[in-house]
Amino acid sequence: MRSAIRSLRLKDFDVPTPVERPRRLRRTPGIRDLVAENAVRVADLIQPLFVVAGRGVRKEIASMPDVFQLSPDVALEEAQASAELGIRAVLLFGIPPVKDEAASSLADPSGPVQTAIRSLKAAMPDLVVMADLCACEYTSHGHCGILRADGSIDNDATLGLLADGALSYARAGVDVVAPSDMMDGRVRAIRSALDAHGFIDVAIMSYAVKYASAWYGPFREAAESAPAFGDRRTHQMDPANAREAEREALLDADEGADIVMVKPALGYLDIVHRVRQLVDIPVAVYNVSGEYSMIKAAAANGWIDEARAVDELLVSFKRAGADLIVTYFARSAAARIAGRGA
Repeated sequence: MRSAIRSLRLKDFDVPTPVERPRRLRRTPGIRDLVAENAVRVADLIQPLFVVAGRGVRKEIASMPDVFQLSPDVALEEAQASAELGIRAVLLFGIPPVKDEAASSLADPSGPVQTAIRSLKAAMPDLVVMADLCACEYTSHGHCGILRADGSIDNDATLGLLADGALSYARAGVDVVAPSDMMDGRVRAIRSALDAHGFIDVAIMSYAVKYASAWYGPFREAAESAPAFGDRRTHQMDPANAREAEREALLDADEGADIVMVKPALGYLDIVHRVRQLVDIPVAVYNVSGEYSMIKAAAANGWIDEARAVDELLVSFKRAGADLIVTYFARSAAARIAGRGA
């Protein structure tokens, strides 16, 4: 009996035809594009650049294929090539020639970031130049602030350092400062310092929700900022927490942030969505180094199609609610978007 049932054909039964046919809107690429709910625009993309002192420097980062440490003159060439694809914003990270416990190079007007800002704005006045603001790249110990004698970070002493750094970037002509340190009260301190010195138009993109994540490993090689001891869990967020993310985003918005960021992106799309529902200012995500390197490694081994994986990843950020995307894939994604005529 069982085998007899299996041999019956579908037409032998009275099977109703579907009333709803969602597949009608998936039949062709043209239809799919017309009804797409989310899309990544080139204008949404922000390209990170790692800047070092000197001239003619273009040093590839071993754990991040196709990403380089660049001297300011080469960073300008990179930004110009990106602008030809429609990328309108870069985010600068500095690696100074000298590091010390006080991060004294952070506010050095002749530092690599300040030099790059001046060069970029002189040659490309319409480019949106953003600069990451944190002590970790400038301290000899690799931590994000001024240390007490017991090795812990002095939150309030660090606020003055960050304010000085923000002013140094503003004097160089930066459009947006991006504090990534996760010190309490740093947005208010930076906003107050900028306003008091007449830089009322310099915006703040706050790393409002930055998790203590395993996905930052390649970045720490690129920025030469790995902690010499301990870790950053005393100030970066616990991956287990979501309600805390909402509190952090609201605090930074209330203190004067113009844009709030969630970092990392891939494992925290639920957090991106929650923050997007909570605030009425733009939300950025950082598609971090570990996410980048993972895709590059898998693609190099032939395990995935890099272009398709990246496009799917980027649209997931938009679907979650991100307005802006910081990504090392900015150039390659922009080329594909431009090729599609978007």
